[in-house]
Amino acid sequence: MEVIIKIKLNDSVIARMKKGEYVQGSLHFDEKTGEKAFTAYARKSRTTGYVPSYKTIAELENGWLKETKTLIIRREAFQKRLGSPRIMAQMDRGNQQAKDVLIDREIIEFC
Repeated sequence: MEVIIKIKLNDSVIARMKKGEYVQGSLHFDEKTGEKAFTAYARKSRTTGYVPSYKTIAELENGWLKETKTLIIRREAFQKRLGSPRIMAQMDRGNQQAKDVLIDREIIEFC
C-alpha cells in the first residue's frame, strides 16, 4: 500500500536538500492551512577546524573550571547519597581549588 503525503517545504529547505545537506527540523500539521509543514531548524553549521569557544583551565575534584571570552565558568556535580554535610564540605573544597587555580594563573601571567 502506498500513501502519498503532501508536505509544504520552504525554498531554502529544498535548496539545501538539492546540495545534499542534511536538513533537521520539525514536521507538524498546520491547522490554519490544513497542510503538513516542515520547519527547518536555524542552526549554524560547523566548519572544519571548529574550535569550541571555551578553554578548560582546570579539572577539579568534582567538576571543571572553564574560560570563555567574557566568563569564567565553574561546574560541579555531587551524588545525592553523600548527604548535605559532606556535599557542603566538597563544595567548599572545590571552591578553594578553583580559587587556587585562578591565583596560580595570575601569578604565572604577571611574573
